Amino acid sequence: MRLKFLGTGTSTGVPEIGCRCGVCTSNNIKDRRLRASALASIDGVRLLIDCGPDFRQQIMEEEFSPVNGVLLTHEHYDHTGGLDDLRSFCKFADVDLYANKITLDALKMRSPYFFSENKYPGIPILSLHEIDAEKPFKVEHVEIQPVKVMHHKLPILGYRIGNLAYLTDVKSIPDREYAKLKGLDVLIVNALRIKSHLSHLNLSEALAEVKRIAPKRAYLIHMSHHIGLHDDVQKTLPDNVFLSYDGLEIEI
Repeated sequence: MRLKFLGTGTSTGVPEIGCRCGVCTSNNIKDRRLRASALASIDGVRLLIDCGPDFRQQIMEEEFSPVNGVLLTHEHYDHTGGLDDLRSFCKFADVDLYANKITLDALKMRSPYFFSENKYPGIPILSLHEIDAEKPFKVEHVEIQPVKVMHHKLPILGYRIGNLAYLTDVKSIPDREYAKLKGLDVLIVNALRIKSHLSHLNLSEALAEVKRIAPKRAYLIHMSHHIGLHDDVQKTLPDNVFLSYDGLEIEI
């Protein structure tokens, strides 16, 4: 399996509009973060995890070939705002989109033209699949285990694919879900900033989750400019924990 981080930033992206802090004005490409998304390739199956408002920019550098499934973590715009740009991939086939009921209901309300009976020519044709967080499902031959996590009071989904788990916008993980995260080679988890936040793990909380889950490697995502400069923060992390950055590719 290969996974490419298409975006590693939070909802505002980095640099943040109007900000002149040291991170937002950094010349280090690793300090420039589009909204969080990833593209996984497993034995010829391509899975997009989240499809935010930067999707068009992110996907232009990738091979134009079918996306076999889009896994949405939750309804928020920074994770779903690019769905209209999936229209190009409908040249291959309808795009299969997987999400929980809360997310699917929100999409139907927010973008009704996707789902109208008389569809406007050229819109993306999305085939919706409602996920039960308790049951694994398959995209082609690839089995995926949903992981229910909490984004403050909003239940959202992470995904385990083989020995990789992708968890974003987590504030807490219910105790019973840790069993789904045993024996990981790679854990990907959010770390918004240094200070505490209402609905996201901060850096110390993310590191505590890494310690509890005990993967071989961990990569931090969904970071704001308040996390600090990439190179400075990386020096403070355990040997098996890495700040991700846009364009980073890993193998599992």
